[in-house]
Amino acid sequence: MQHKILAKVDSPRDLKQLSYDDLEVLAKEIREELIEITSETGGHLAPNLGVVELTIALHRSLDSPKDKIIWDVGHQCYVHKILTGRKKRFATLRQYEGIAGFPKSSESEHDIFDTGHASTSISFALGLAEARDKKGGDENVVAVIGDGSLTGGMAYEALNQAGHLGTRLIIILNDNEMSIASNVGAMSSYLNRIRLDPVYARWREEIEQRIRKIPAIGEKVYAVGESIKDALKYIAAEGVIFEELGISYVGPIDGHDIKALEENIDLAKNLKKPVLIHALTKKGRGYAPAENHPEEFHGTAPFVVKTGKLKVHSEIPTYTEVFGRTALELAKKNKKIVAITAAMSSGTGLSKFKEAFPDRFFDVGIAEEHAVTFSAGLARGGCLPLVAIYSTFLERAYDQIIQDVCLQGLHIIFALDRAGLVGEDGPTHHGAFDISYLRHIPNMIIMAPKDEEELRQMLFTATKVAQPVAIRYPRRSGLGVKLSAEFKEIKIGEAEILSEGRDVCLIAVGSMVDVAAKAGILLERKGIRATVINARFIKPMDKRTIIEAASSHKLIASIEENSLVGGFGSGVLELLSEDMISMPVIRFGFPDRFIAHGGTQKIFEELGLNAQSIATEIAERLAALDHRIENRIDESTEDEAAHLRKGLWL
Repeated sequence: MQHKILAKVDSPRDLKQLSYDDLEVLAKEIREELIEITSETGGHLAPNLGVVELTIALHRSLDSPKDKIIWDVGHQCYVHKILTGRKKRFATLRQYEGIAGFPKSSESEHDIFDTGHASTSISFALGLAEARDKKGGDENVVAVIGDGSLTGGMAYEALNQAGHLGTRLIIILNDNEMSIASNVGAMSSYLNRIRLDPVYARWREEIEQRIRKIPAIGEKVYAVGESIKDALKYIAAEGVIFEELGISYVGPIDGHDIKALEENIDLAKNLKKPVLIHALTKKGRGYAPAENHPEEFHGTAPFVVKTGKLKVHSEIPTYTEVFGRTALELAKKNKKIVAITAAMSSGTGLSKFKEAFPDRFFDVGIAEEHAVTFSAGLARGGCLPLVAIYSTFLERAYDQIIQDVCLQGLHIIFALDRAGLVGEDGPTHHGAFDISYLRHIPNMIIMAPKDEEELRQMLFTATKVAQPVAIRYPRRSGLGVKLSAEFKEIKIGEAEILSEGRDVCLIAVGSMVDVAAKAGILLERKGIRATVINARFIKPMDKRTIIEAASSHKLIASIEENSLVGGFGSGVLELLSEDMISMPVIRFGFPDRFIAHGGTQKIFEELGLNAQSIATEIAERLAALDHRIENRIDESTEDEAAHLRKGLWL
């Protein structure tokens, strides 16, 4: 697709040469580019369609990379990437070794903060602004935050400090929930200009100083004036909460009016205190399917541009869908069950639950810490909370899980969606650490299903256990197994033996069980007999089964979709060590680094977490062990040699 104006833009400097008529054409062309590329790659389409004009205005008014733009969450940074030298690579968006779907400082000097979680931008921007002032810099620092991110408490903590410090800082509130009404117009624009105009600000300060210097009555007159001003502000001002925090509020203004945005940003740059510009935008603007269904196009898989329908639709339900259906089914039978999520009712599969039981469903917004402690209160009050939060987002509530749930021994079920790789969203969204950050907490039970049927049974089992329970499961579709109508409780801490051999024992957990089973088949073809165990429980582990495996195999292999540091394999090693068992153990999982974005199968292949790679590594390790055994036999007594010939270590 040929773009007349976009073809001329390779950096923010090029925007400054364009007329407003050209900019309107540019905005249209950028939207076409966004729709065309994300229809192939998937991605956060609706948020980016909503910030096209806002991003253009920012880059016209500012001088990036000297001036710093911090995108809260960062899923609305596609336009920013197109305008900052990544236009030619934009077709690689979210692809393996392509450009990331979130800001990436290693990718461009225009990306100052690697982000992917919400409510962090103002804190980071305030730190940047204070560092600037400490070293005598003059650059502008701008935080762009959505209205959804303002539901996170961290944003208010930052606003509170920004107002207290009085630091020169610009905050853009990208509000795509409110309609543009009478506040947007000539009078509103005029008042905003007056409030930001430095000439007016100096004039007002001078008048106030003169009033206060009037002998005897000056302070009283000033105090009365302040009272009247505050009263009027509460009656008329939209942004009273920001004003009370010491932050100048401007708006609301039309977030799709480049000229108005640019004028207000220019004026805000001259004010020596924090300023919040409230811009009203429409999520999904310019593409009807995204405008009509912004939640579906918030983060979408590849789709057909003409219809908006997904290009690939699996008939096999995802783990998320199975969780949602099961939660609803259990809630119909158990009135104590309540569901809690943090701004992810659809993403966690709880939409149907919300419709069926609106009085038993709570969306607390982007406030994971609150969600967990709120659930603790519900549990103490006699409810059975089902807390559905993505693995990577639950990291934010680590303290609350320990102090407010596990220390209290409360019966709360944590449904950890997106455990393991999430693919194209990359390191900020991979659920790579939940086993590591939950496994060591006392009172916590951790399960991971091998398939969608086991997820159902684990969720049912969790309702029967009077202590904290976490169930982790991946983003992907299930294995297509038949779902039973009946529920059956799983014995806590009991593993499942899927096949038996004597050479190597593959102990896998969750999504890796199917991979282990396939690796076992490949090993069988090599003449290597493998036992495959579905651990099911990360905590408590099935000690008896693992000890027996250690006594009857040459090698144990643990396989998990989690960091190897403190993960399931670490637990296996700890268990063997406690029983003073010394034998070869090979661990498969995520290395001690952040995993890049890209297709999951490609990443699994790179990490050696597919069946072929695992089988090859095990075969090579067994061959090395056999060689070592033969060498030891030559140096051993007759009894020791007999023991070693059985393939066992002393």
